[in-house]
Amino acid sequence: MTTFPILPGRPVATGPGTSPAPLASRAPLATPAPPAPLLSVVPDLPVPLGAGLLPLEQPLDQELVVRARVPETPDTVTLVLEPTRPGTFSFVPGQFLTLVVDVGGAVVERCYTIASPPTRPHLLAITVKRVPGGELSGHLHDRLAVGDRVLARGPLGRFSVTESPASSYLLLSAGSGITPALSTVRAMADLAVLGPGGTDVVLLHCVRTARDLPARAEMEALAAAHPGLRLVWLLREPGEDSPYVAAGRFGPAALAALVPDVAERTVLTCGPTGFMADAEDALALAGVPAERRLAESFSLSAPDAPPVTTVPEGAARVRFGRSGREVACGPGSTVLDAAREAGVRLPSSCGAGLCGSCKSTLLAGRVDMRHQGGIRPREIAADRFLPCCSTPDGDIIVDA
Repeated sequence: MTTFPILPGRPVATGPGTSPAPLASRAPLATPAPPAPLLSVVPDLPVPLGAGLLPLEQPLDQELVVRARVPETPDTVTLVLEPTRPGTFSFVPGQFLTLVVDVGGAVVERCYTIASPPTRPHLLAITVKRVPGGELSGHLHDRLAVGDRVLARGPLGRFSVTESPASSYLLLSAGSGITPALSTVRAMADLAVLGPGGTDVVLLHCVRTARDLPARAEMEALAAAHPGLRLVWLLREPGEDSPYVAAGRFGPAALAALVPDVAERTVLTCGPTGFMADAEDALALAGVPAERRLAESFSLSAPDAPPVTTVPEGAARVRFGRSGREVACGPGSTVLDAAREAGVRLPSSCGAGLCGSCKSTLLAGRVDMRHQGGIRPREIAADRFLPCCSTPDGDIIVDA
């Protein structure tokens, strides 16, 4: 069961010599101002999750300190993070952080969804699955210790139940895609909205064996305590008898059998690319309307684009103002592709307009940007854009 450490409070003096002074000898006390509420309402978020969450603020860009490491599975660990300066975290379930870490002298950036709920705003938790050959996941598993610090950017992202308010949800996931669901279920349980007259949630998570289930004991305890939460572990190799375990592979038949009312639910799907394609097909076949299907996939940035030896027909010119470099950007190529071709280093992580780590300023021209929540409207109004998901609409100049 994943537990988050309780930070030490101020000790209370006891024992000889600590008796309070008589009332008559005490100096009069000023009437204290009423304390600010710990939890308040987030404007413009739907009830029930709008109640009890801290107001959304500017994304953070600061160091966080590792307060605990919680092993979840043989290849998954939860890192509990605390801010290095006073304050609380403001986010909604499903948002993510971009960690910026020096690994062997190279700066590596990766996105990790927040697994802890926004109802517990003094700490953040991310659950990290080891990726074979993964530069950062291996470092976080093997070298990052309690007390170490990491730079984090965010939170960002729009993959959240707050984007699609509904009375019933299916949280569908595979592999490390369970982390948004963990944050969502924990928040709903904290706010006591899972049950009659509240929100009805099915969490269906697909993995190979029971050993691959993070936060299993906690999720099963919440399902037992909250009638509005139904939990299904779909295991390809079950090996045990449990009321929460179903055997088999995910597909249209499994979806129909395990969630017969899926067409009436709003569905949030998260997982590896192959699973996402299967899930999209199964949900469409089950009759879930496109407007009630939200999806987020875990994938790495595209590899570096090959060198351009000729100028493609219809190519735009991309000039990088600070470096003075200029390249042709053909149809379908992004500004990030052009930067790589020009030898201009832009930070990047998700490659899909999610994390915001490549955010840059457009000095001249226009771009067609297809982002997925990695940039805010006020930033776009200030000529900021995401090169990883932007194609030039004619010649442009970028501040890089």
